[in-house]
Amino acid sequence: MASLALNTLNALNTLSKDSYTQIILVGAFLLLLTGLVYVTTISQSSKDNEENPSTLKSFLRFFYASFLKPHTGDTGNGQQDALESFYSAQASVYDATRKRLLRGRGDMLGLVAAQLVQKATKEGTHGTRRIWVDVGGGTGYNIEAMSEFVSVPDFFSSVYLVDFSPSLCEVARTRFQRLGWSNVKVICQDARFFRLEDHEHLNDPTGFVPTYVFSTDEIPSVGGADLITMSYSLSMIPDFYSVIDSITKLLSPTGTIGVVDFYVQSIVDLSCRNYTGGVINRHVSWFGRLFWRAWFDVDRVSLEAARRDYLEYRFGTVLNTNSRNQLLGSIPYYIWLGCPKRLLSKINTPNYPHELVEKLDAAATESPYLSPMNHTKTVCRAVERANPEIRSKAFNAAIINLSANLPLPSFFYQNNHWRIYYDDQLRKHTQFNDEYIYAFTWEDTRVDHRLLKIGSNDVVLAITSAGDNILSYALGSPARIHAVDLNPNQNHLLELKVAAYSTLPYIDFWKLFGEGKHPDFPSLLISRLSPHLSSRAFQYWLNNVHVFSSKSKGLYETGGSRHAIRVVRLLATLFGMRSAIKRLLQAKTLNEQREIYSHKIRPMIMSRLLAFLVVSQEKFLWAALGVPHNQLAMLEADYIASESVPGAISSSSPLSHSEKELKSSRGSAVWEYMVQTLDPVIETSLIGEDNPYYLVCLQGSYSQRCHPDYLKPRSHQKLSRAGAFDGLRIHTDEINEVVSRLTPGTLTVAVVMDSMDWFDPGANAASLQIQKLNRAMKLGGRVLLRSAALTPWYIATFESLGFVAKRVGARIGGSCIDRVNMYASCYLLHKIENLAPFTPTSPTARTGSADLEDLEI
Repeated sequence: MASLALNTLNALNTLSKDSYTQIILVGAFLLLLTGLVYVTTISQSSKDNEENPSTLKSFLRFFYASFLKPHTGDTGNGQQDALESFYSAQASVYDATRKRLLRGRGDMLGLVAAQLVQKATKEGTHGTRRIWVDVGGGTGYNIEAMSEFVSVPDFFSSVYLVDFSPSLCEVARTRFQRLGWSNVKVICQDARFFRLEDHEHLNDPTGFVPTYVFSTDEIPSVGGADLITMSYSLSMIPDFYSVIDSITKLLSPTGTIGVVDFYVQSIVDLSCRNYTGGVINRHVSWFGRLFWRAWFDVDRVSLEAARRDYLEYRFGTVLNTNSRNQLLGSIPYYIWLGCPKRLLSKINTPNYPHELVEKLDAAATESPYLSPMNHTKTVCRAVERANPEIRSKAFNAAIINLSANLPLPSFFYQNNHWRIYYDDQLRKHTQFNDEYIYAFTWEDTRVDHRLLKIGSNDVVLAITSAGDNILSYALGSPARIHAVDLNPNQNHLLELKVAAYSTLPYIDFWKLFGEGKHPDFPSLLISRLSPHLSSRAFQYWLNNVHVFSSKSKGLYETGGSRHAIRVVRLLATLFGMRSAIKRLLQAKTLNEQREIYSHKIRPMIMSRLLAFLVVSQEKFLWAALGVPHNQLAMLEADYIASESVPGAISSSSPLSHSEKELKSSRGSAVWEYMVQTLDPVIETSLIGEDNPYYLVCLQGSYSQRCHPDYLKPRSHQKLSRAGAFDGLRIHTDEINEVVSRLTPGTLTVAVVMDSMDWFDPGANAASLQIQKLNRAMKLGGRVLLRSAALTPWYIATFESLGFVAKRVGARIGGSCIDRVNMYASCYLLHKIENLAPFTPTSPTARTGSADLEDLEI
């Protein structure tokens, strides 16, 4: 219809160039269109109950009611008359004309249904009947659409559709009569005055009275609605403050509220807020804010930010996401799930709120958790005085919010408390541009398990990376695992894997992380995974569902590391190596593999020209392989030392050479490093059978016979059990920050990968981190690290600060340190001495020791 109008106007425009004539012609055309719409609408007045009008008729009625029909609802019954003025002419075609305009309704319903099902599964209350109130439910579309996720007649004891428009309510009554759903009641009433007590008996036979965190506000009767939804209705309610206030009393203390609606907002509005559940894609440009507010004002739809802001202030945020309706001019809309901001105790004790915060704090810091129910306040105060600095960032944020009567950060309202609070607006987190570097982890878990022997008494700290090693360590059932990564997106990937363990069968788990693709990922994310994800992780994956699309290249060709993989693929295509690589992966013996590699593949990928022009470029090394400047300098220094004394084991530090000298050797150093990495792997490890690290690079997926241990069926069987990840805490921060907040003497294992290579040689930063590791670790605790240098400069620092070091792997004489062989050395260090509390003005002092003979190295 719009294209017809434009074509007509263009034709008329060619008849006259006179502006006055053009205005007359345009006015005549609009008058003609108005008349057509009006006549069509009037001619159908006797058929207002027609359930399936044609597309043309539906559009004409919608266009007339929204843009042409005079508004007549400014007198009489106020808001109800205003709604009738808008909806009466289009009630019968409302659903047909809103399918594309009102995006996100199905997703919101799927999310709230998933929350209710997960709660029922966790609490064993599948047989319990629930109450649902759909505020501004209109024609009842949402209630019928919910049947895609749960059986509405069976899952809910009562469903109340509350709407103030008689025309829409009449359509809803007709709908539920047709469906035969007797548990659905249509209430034509102002939502401010709707009370469940008028329709339900809400007395609790147990006499239980809930306890709340924040204040002594009037406590509603126990019961209330288990679910409240608002679908594109909040933006049409003039007195939204009172409606939101009434909903806080309408919702059960353990209930869920879901809202989907239009919005416009600037990121500036959100500064210093820590309770909104994340700001991914929330900002709308100044032009968008002006245009959409003006556009929707025509239909009395208000998009001011205060509506959403007040909603988030009055409730705790469970999930939150911001999207655009790309089919209709990129209209901004949001989906938000919340719960009462007061935290309900199932144990009726006034100490519970503080217990919850203290318990989560203790889990993040390894501090002793002393329940007030079992210990005196004197003991609690004594512990607090003994370690006043041992508090997590989540605890500090909770105290700020509690004192200001704000909702707690959204992390406190999650169903699982794996993810620790972090401020997603800090530059140190936003620098990664919403992208992870590694889609898979490069450290060989087989070697890690052999060296560390992780058991049930261990408290492990490890860098998250892609989360593969974290999951592998979880197979040892340690008491606690602290996964640490400064890049939020790496932790989003780990969260997704943990959520998948918690809810998906092995076949779906394998498709996601074995094959790297799943055609139903969007549906799984909404209906299965969402209850197990933090708000920030959920937003991230909803914005990146294309990663697992069957039309994409899959998970393992995403992230910064994809650049290196694409270079290999490009070379394979340019030099005709694709068939050779395929035969390499199918090789059944090492001799067959060596033959294919040496004749068909090595001459190309080991080209010095490639090493000099591409691989040795610092930007490529960082973006594709995650090699920072300091680590690059270490391998350059090793190369210079080996060239000056052939065959010698280098202990050279980058400080021994000038920047110019290091850079001049870069091309040769990188080429030599590639040779020492790849040649021994081909000699000793059968890629297609027992080396999943190189298999995924060359193939883009794992195979059923070759994959990391966390992808094995028996691993899924173990880690999908209830409580399997109760000991997991995911920190989005620097290692230093996390270690500083651990209670001294509680950590037993630290796996720092190659992170020590990133420090400036000789700087105090490395020494400070080592001292903090010493402080956090038990005597006998072990640190596992890998390095691009054979003898890293910081090993001596470890040994001067209470550790004994042993090199347990070195690339000497063509040997491999593991199946990846990406690093020159691997070290296992044990803590043998405690250090006195460190101050900048006093030397460190040893206060205890452990015998070397007691350590297993």
